[in-house]
Amino acid sequence: MNRGVMVALLALVVIVGVFAYLNAADGDDRRASQREAEIYINMDEERAATVDLPLMLDLKQHEFTETLRSSEGAPRDHTYRGVRLMDLFRHFDLDLEDTEQIVTRAADGYTVALTVEEVREEDNVYVVHELDGEPLSPKEEGGSGPFMVVIRQDEFGQRWNKYLMEIDLR
Repeated sequence: MNRGVMVALLALVVIVGVFAYLNAADGDDRRASQREAEIYINMDEERAATVDLPLMLDLKQHEFTETLRSSEGAPRDHTYRGVRLMDLFRHFDLDLEDTEQIVTRAADGYTVALTVEEVREEDNVYVVHELDGEPLSPKEEGGSGPFMVVIRQDEFGQRWNKYLMEIDLR
């Protein structure tokens, strides 16, 4: 085999190995987040806060009904309960002044980018923990929780983020 091909193949193996190692560590965080029902809030690439259900329940709760439109069937109304994302940031005294983007990340790797303006809007972005009066169950139990981001102005729910585990302020 050609020496150049061997070098390229070896480099590829090393790169794949590094990514596998990094993803394994990320997978541990995902499993812990789901198992412990926690959300990690990061600012400037550092963990700024950890949110769990008891803390969330101590904050002002909001209940609202949204129509979930899906290609899988007729639109359905659901009642959600949770807190405004902005209230979480205020609770931890997280200043969004220098933040350009807020990225929510789910345990399955799905990410959603939000603008600061969207999050600051009064009745728009929520972290919910209940659906139709029942706690959101984790993915392993067929649910969409234990936490989920609901963006009320997203008519079709395409930017809603199930299995929420992490919020990055960038």
